[in-house]
Amino acid sequence: MLTFILQRLLQSVLVILTVALIAFSLFRYVGDPVNAMTGQDTTLQQREELRERLGLNDPFLVQYGRFVADAAQGEFGISYRHRRPVRELLAERLPATLELSIVSMALALLLGIPMGVYTALKPKGLLSRGFMSLSLIGVSLPTFLIGILLILLFGVVLRWLPTFGRGEVVDVGGWTTGLLTKSGLQSLILPAFTLALFQMTLIMRLVRSEMLEVLRTDFIKFCHARGLPSRLVHFRHALKNTLVPVITITGLQLGSIIAFAIITESVFQWPGMGLLFIQAITTVDIPVMAAYLCMVAFFFVAINLVVDLLYFAVDPRLRTRRAA
Repeated sequence: MLTFILQRLLQSVLVILTVALIAFSLFRYVGDPVNAMTGQDTTLQQREELRERLGLNDPFLVQYGRFVADAAQGEFGISYRHRRPVRELLAERLPATLELSIVSMALALLLGIPMGVYTALKPKGLLSRGFMSLSLIGVSLPTFLIGILLILLFGVVLRWLPTFGRGEVVDVGGWTTGLLTKSGLQSLILPAFTLALFQMTLIMRLVRSEMLEVLRTDFIKFCHARGLPSRLVHFRHALKNTLVPVITITGLQLGSIIAFAIITESVFQWPGMGLLFIQAITTVDIPVMAAYLCMVAFFFVAINLVVDLLYFAVDPRLRTRRAA
């Protein structure tokens, strides 16, 4: 187990360093920090002095090493657009993105797993067919279109829910959350469901296919032959074996939600990191873009590391194969 953890940690470090190299290349090849920080009246001598002070004349490896060391401490420089430290901008926007992502994934799991189990146990039922039709809609329609349709129905026609913003938030130990206010909860419903719909249908279809496969195995037939109650067989034996691949997919999708919540945040004007990244692209705000890439890579690596460890702990076949 220790060897497995060390291998995964080494792979994670290599991935982080590779993404940091890509983010650092933005500073070197996409834009010139000196041009972004100076005006037209700045002389060539002043530009050269600023370049020397920023260390831009140092060798490539020296600059890259300095960038990695600063990034490890959360330092990504000053935003060209906001004229503020990027670390402060991320600290303000990160709670909104994580809150939206976690609520969306929890909603997808709470709905997707029961729907997948039901459609597997009663594949010809009318409700199962309705769930499968809903899953086709969730997979086929793009996220931005789902968000626009929800805004049109619940925000414009019915006027039940707000259509933009995060609502009222409270500060809890330096962490802002809207889960403790009525307007915050109302503002979270539409973007969370929009982001969760595709994940919910994916989890439902995965659970259904895995459940059908497990129900055909010999040990499930043996459990029925022993006279065990169907509820015990389905939810203790079959579902337990079904959830092994679901853990992996859930971890990967959680990373995807955090990374690709850009569209949902743009549609609902949700003040998270995705909206900040879109604004940074339009203004070529290199420090914010580099920080976003490093932040997303860190979340992906951390979540995948946890998923690998859970997968290794849950599935005894991996431990047996590793021992052999």
